[in-house]
Parts: sequence; structure tokens; C-alpha cells
Amino acid sequence: MTQAGGTPSGPQETPATTGRRFHFAQLLTIPVLVGALVGALVTALIVLLVDRGSTDQSAAADPADPGTAMCAAAPIADRVLPSVVTISARRGAQAGTGSGQIIKQGGYILTNDHVISVAANGGSVSVQYSDGRSSDARIIGRDPSTDLAVLQAADEAKNYPVIALGSSAALRVGQPVVALGAPLGLSSTVTSGIVSALDRYVPVPGDGVTHHLVGAVQTDASINPGNSGGALVDCSGQLVGVNAAIATVPNAAGVGGGGSVGLGFAIPIDLAKPIAEQLINTGKPGHPTTGLQVQEIPASVTQALGTSAGLFVVSVDAGGPAAKAGLKAGDIITEIDGDPAVSSEQIVVATLTRQAGDTLEIKYTRSGTPGTATLTLAAA
Repeated sequence: MTQAGGTPSGPQETPATTGRRFHFAQLLTIPVLVGALVGALVTALIVLLVDRGSTDQSAAADPADPGTAMCAAAPIADRVLPSVVTISARRGAQAGTGSGQIIKQGGYILTNDHVISVAANGGSVSVQYSDGRSSDARIIGRDPSTDLAVLQAADEAKNYPVIALGSSAALRVGQPVVALGAPLGLSSTVTSGIVSALDRYVPVPGDGVTHHLVGAVQTDASINPGNSGGALVDCSGQLVGVNAAIATVPNAAGVGGGGSVGLGFAIPIDLAKPIAEQLINTGKPGHPTTGLQVQEIPASVTQALGTSAGLFVVSVDAGGPAAKAGLKAGDIITEIDGDPAVSSEQIVVATLTRQAGDTLEIKYTRSGTPGTATLTLAAA
């Protein structure tokens, strides 16, 4: 998986990702196109692409009918691009660019965490608007787990519109969409495509953290390094997703390419909106906790010892949700909300998609004896 901008990194090979690599859609700034960045030599190759758009307006989508062939991209660009910004982040010799959109009056801008993470500790961030004007910005809050972050422009983005927010729950497979952002640093770029699939789970390794794209919207709209954090909108120009990652096909040496192959992933706005609001209000994402640490049990171990497959409970926080539910260190979790427990990421995803007070139904074994527990998530 490649973060739609960033140095390619190998994914965790799961049945859903084997044979593909995912990359962040953020472009690392490369002085004179070739330069040393974090000890690595990076070369950017820019090629011209032919615009195959048709001038036949009969093929344009009716905003009221999401099932029509394509969006009329020109009016969408006119309406949405003033809300979209190009983001530059820097700390020392490290720098990168990405995209974002104004989501609230006062200059609040939603983007990906990996776009601005380089500037999180003593670095600087700036934004450039579609008319070429720019402003310094500050980081309001970060949520590395979901790869979301909120900035605030120093000039409060005065005279620039707030993007209209849609609903990702209303999306349909095959529905036309438009992506806007700054691929390879080329600001105000617009591409179109369709919703290829819904409800994807895409784990993307980052710098010391795994970003979890939960319920991601898959699209074939061209997304490239630099698109990260940018807008995925419907035919009404409403924000339905935040572009975050692309899949690339590895070459013979196992190295993934950096360009779009028609497999892009966006964080659904229905997940991003409440997290953004929380970041604006408190500076923190506020995800709940389960109060337990688990470890996947390798199949070889279960076969050798004759134990149940599942997640081994390494530790339980005293007085935490898991302890109150009756779970103990040494238990083996076999099911989570009716699904087989096969990955520790299931616990992480459960906390990212729920609120404090929500419950998880846990099935487990203790010394070979099965049990069931209702775990109530608590504020972290």
C-alpha cells in the first residue's frame, strides 16, 4: 500500500493485499526533482497524460442520479477547487506536500496525518489556495490511527469557501466521483472515476505507526503521490471521502511503482467528520479503549499445542473495560462480535469505529473452558 504520497513501503501481506503494494498519496518534496531525503535517493518522473474526457454533455451525470455514467467535472472543479488547498510540511531537511480542504469557517483544514507528520515536532506547515495565494498554518490535532489531521490557516482562509459535506453512507458501487488535489505537487488537479468498491479495510504502514483506513471507499479515479488528504466528491460537489492511499503493482524486484493503477482508497467522510470535529474541539481524537493487549497466535503454535486459534490476551489493565468484563491475561479470544478472532488489528478497528459506552461481545477460552464476555468500551 502506498500512502498517496510518501516513500513506498511494503505492506503487511494479508489475503487482501498479497501481490499489491499500497502507498500514501503524498509527494515528498524533491529539490530539482532529484535529491536525498531521509538518507534515500528519490527520483520523480513526470509524464504527460492524455485527457480522454468527452465533450458530449449527454454523458454527464445528473447530480440527482448517482447511477449515471460520469460527473460533469468542469462545474464541480469551479465549485470545489476554491475549498481545496496544497499543503507543504517541513522540518529541517525533511519536507513533503499533500492536499486538504477547508471544512469549517476560521480556516480549519482536513487532511491526512501522514501529510503533516514530518512537521509535528517543531516543523512548519503552510497552505496554498487555488488562486496561488498562501498562508502559514498550524496543526490543531492529529489522529495517526485513522490517518487524519486538522490544520488551521493563519489567515483563517478568509474569502475562501468551506467545502460542502456529503454522506459516504449514501454511496453506491459504480457511482461517479471526482478527486481533487495536488498530485506530484501540481495544484488544483481534477480527475474523475467511479466508486469501485465500498467498506474496504486497508492497513498502511507509516513511520512507526500503522494507519487504519476503515470502511474505505475504493475508486478508480486517478490518485497519485500528492493527492493525499485531498477531496473525493460526488456529482453535487459534496465531500464523500478523503483520499489517502493507492495500490501499485510490484516489479520483478518486488518494488512497487509510484503511480496510479486505478486502485485508490479514501477515508469515508462519515468516519472522518466526527474525528475532525473532535480534533478541532479538543486537539485529540478521543477513541475509546478496551483495556487489554493481545497477540496473534501463530497457526504452528495452535497445532503443536492443540490450543484454540485466536488472540492471546497478554495483559489486562486493572479496573479497565476488559477487567470489568471478566477477561484475564492468558485467555484466548476466539470471536469478536461474531467474527473469528484472527488479527490484533480487529481490536484496533473496533475502537476506531465505536464510541465510549458501546459494547463488544467477546468469546474466549480459559484453560480450555469456553466463556463469553460483554466488554463496554471506555474513554481513553
